[in-house]
Amino acid sequence: MTDTVDLDAGTIFIGGGGPGHALPQVLLLKYANRHGLVAGATGTGKTVTLQTLAESFSQAGVPVFMADVKGDLAGLAKPGDPGGKLHDAFRKRADTIGLALDYQAYPVTFWDIWGERGHPVRTTPAEMGPLLLSRLLGLSDVQEGVMNIAFRVADEQGLALLDLKDLQSMLVWVGQNAQELSLQYGNVSTASVGAIQRALMVLENEGGDRLFGEPALELADIMRLDASGKGMVNILSAERLMNAPRLYATFLLWLMSELFEQLPEVGDPDKPRIAFFFDEAHLLFDDAPPALVDKIEQVARLIRSKGVSLWFISQNPADLPDAVLGQLGNRVQHALRAFTAKDQKALRLAAQNYRPNPDFDIAEAIQSVGTGEAVTSFLEAKGVPGLAQRTLIRPPSAQLGPITDAERAAINAASPMALKYGRALDRESAAEILAARAGAAAADRAGAGGSGRRRGSVAHGPRPCARTPL
Repeated sequence: MTDTVDLDAGTIFIGGGGPGHALPQVLLLKYANRHGLVAGATGTGKTVTLQTLAESFSQAGVPVFMADVKGDLAGLAKPGDPGGKLHDAFRKRADTIGLALDYQAYPVTFWDIWGERGHPVRTTPAEMGPLLLSRLLGLSDVQEGVMNIAFRVADEQGLALLDLKDLQSMLVWVGQNAQELSLQYGNVSTASVGAIQRALMVLENEGGDRLFGEPALELADIMRLDASGKGMVNILSAERLMNAPRLYATFLLWLMSELFEQLPEVGDPDKPRIAFFFDEAHLLFDDAPPALVDKIEQVARLIRSKGVSLWFISQNPADLPDAVLGQLGNRVQHALRAFTAKDQKALRLAAQNYRPNPDFDIAEAIQSVGTGEAVTSFLEAKGVPGLAQRTLIRPPSAQLGPITDAERAAINAASPMALKYGRALDRESAAEILAARAGAAAADRAGAGGSGRRRGSVAHGPRPCARTPL
């Protein structure tokens, strides 16, 4: 047993490295906005590392947003159990690395796009913008161009796009006025409009329409502290969402883009303003067009100055583009399996991302570390990468594993977010305005024999209050 570690206030204790795991491995909070990577094969301990990082950020007063793809992270809302089957193993590990094992719960808010296992998460088509919407719908370049025209005309005519029916109505109007719009904005094909409408119908049938509407999520509501100063741990229920990987990836990209666009510059703060975890990070990049990958890389590079800490969690570092991987200064590499020549190449590449340690071979260590152990490297003073270390990861303080449905329901009911987001709003927007115009035009034609200017024609009206989307 080692002595209990005594750490400075500006650090997060990750675990014990070096001989006998007696050397504390810490993440410096002032370099946490240089982002991080947690990688490793299934069953090697990534989820526990993810949970302990979330606990530590919360304890330091940093709000957290994370997706729960297996339902295991809900246990953050309950303290660990001294009578549980893992207690002896956790206590032994804590003694080995010099940690005072202190079971405690953390403030948790549950979110769910479908509003079933957490508070509804909504945004508007106007906020998401045509680029991410086109990614979500899998549109071609030509169809994306038509989507951009629809957004441009809606913006110019003051037609707020607040939910899916607004976008559908706007596209109907664009199709009806395709000839006029083509003269002003470029070719508008009714076939492209029809293809977009079919993609929207598929999204609606899959339940993705729940994402669009009001009240839209406000960033301030995921950046809260509790009364004791702990950062709120926001958990997005993603078990069902994982069956719609494009929706999952698009939502997380939208949220990251919102943080980038709305938060002011703060330089290098003493600690992050929020820590954001991308589980199953490869889904962000699978089949993504180059323009979108460039956008992710740009945001990852620049968002650090907004005080945001991004963490990518994936089975293999090779799942991430090199441009993104190069932005991740803090690394926790659990075991990788190398059964094939391709696996062995990926293992060697993963090892090359670490500052060598003369005490051991990094590639061999990545292959041989046990469950709950990892090869780690964290930025040191002046942002210099630390030596790679074989690290025994600290045990969690909160419950490891899911909570009951009744416990989740009680937490949701007690949250102030239930009152704010529980009921959907439907104010007048593009669908209602266009329907009213069509009705008025029909009445005019009936009363005046069809004379007068057609009200559906292109006209420039006041701009909406919403900002221009991506």
